Amino acid sequence: MDYQPFGQTGLTVSQLCLGTMSMGSSAWKGWVLDEAASIPILRHALDRGITFFDMADWYSTGRNEEVVGRNLLRMSGRDRLVLATKVFYPMSEDPRDRGLSAQHIATSIDRSLARIGTDYIDLYVIHAFDTDTPVEETMEALHATVRAGKVRYLGASTMYAWQFAKMNHVAQLHGWTPFINMQCQYNLLYREEEREMLPYCRDQGIAVTTFSPLARGFLAREGGTPRTAHDLYQEFYGDDIDREIARRVREVAVRRGVTMAHVAMAWVAGSPNSNVPIVGASKISHLEVAVEALDLRLDPAERAFLEAPYRPRDVINDQNPLRRPRALHPG
Repeated sequence: MDYQPFGQTGLTVSQLCLGTMSMGSSAWKGWVLDEAASIPILRHALDRGITFFDMADWYSTGRNEEVVGRNLLRMSGRDRLVLATKVFYPMSEDPRDRGLSAQHIATSIDRSLARIGTDYIDLYVIHAFDTDTPVEETMEALHATVRAGKVRYLGASTMYAWQFAKMNHVAQLHGWTPFINMQCQYNLLYREEEREMLPYCRDQGIAVTTFSPLARGFLAREGGTPRTAHDLYQEFYGDDIDREIARRVREVAVRRGVTMAHVAMAWVAGSPNSNVPIVGASKISHLEVAVEALDLRLDPAERAFLEAPYRPRDVINDQNPLRRPRALHPG
């Protein structure tokens, strides 16, 4: 496992980040691993040199942070870990217990720290853009978490590029802490961030983390059947063009003597758009495929072959999370 600077910060992270949505409580989602089944995967990730771990308060309604954070801290020194968690989605039926208001951010960071069992979060990520809260209120509240020593760096996820740029502009105007990370969905079936978000991040020196490299499992097996799809995203993939891209992934995989997951993961990891892939794992074998894919170099002809069928789609963001990104120019 190699390590790299995280954007223009002094933070160093592993080439891969382990996404831990699948760890916490099976009572939240049936495919989520409980603590006993999560521990071997966390230990294996550390053994393979992964030091970057992504959590969220919303995952398993807090149980994710308890299972992942506390077990990692038992297995490794705090200074060797880069721990990320997120805030935005509802944590209860209380209408105040959601979003990016100053009140919710102040409450949420303290709860996350207590659940994880640490004094600070390396990377605190807003899970989406909050259309109901002024940007100034959100950015000042996030800045307060940094000033208090509870957070080292700020990140954002799943929004339009103009929204992300606006939030950073407001922070810069007021001398508040800006975002140094964008976490976005990126895979062979969804490449819309190549248009605006990734060029913006490249221009600004912002580190990019990418999730769902296998398109929610659609690119992991022949026929494009999702392996462990999150129910919010089951309808994102599956039209004729997606199936053709999946067929091409299989063709390259057979020629290379690897699995489809290896090829799909290698495409993301080897992208000219520099990024740190966030990989999910409900089995140690899933994690092994991701690590092995780092050494699989697709040549330009293979990349072009895999990319050729793609067409423009709707941008995935928090305003249309349940809608499949349709083709903007069918045919």
